Amino acid sequence: MLTDILPFSLELNTIAIAGASLWSLALYLGLSRFRDWVTEQLNRWFNFAEQSLYTSQSEFEKTRKAREAQNAFYASLFSIIPFFLFGALCNWVLDISLGNSWGISTGILACMGTGIYELGRRDGEE
Repeated sequence: MLTDILPFSLELNTIAIAGASLWSLALYLGLSRFRDWVTEQLNRWFNFAEQSLYTSQSEFEKTRKAREAQNAFYASLFSIIPFFLFGALCNWVLDISLGNSWGISTGILACMGTGIYELGRRDGEE
């Protein structure tokens, strides 16, 4: 179906995508302080970049609340990207060292382990 539209062949390695996604989820759950820091920095940068687009301060203040909420949403979405890149790196290292099937297997184990860790960490904070 996709080859009918595109004049070239596009090959996707679904095993690599699944492994990278599992590892990125595990890293996203396990590194919660880094996740919060990345989200906060992206939010600050989005707010700063959008402020430079306005010429008058009064026009900027009119829609400030809505724009800050939208920037927080975008920051939380884009904070996934570094974790996906590190997850792809972890999956690639496992593929090179142990073989193709180990990336998904250890990714599932890492997701379960970091999920349990995150539940315990949140319970300990309360």
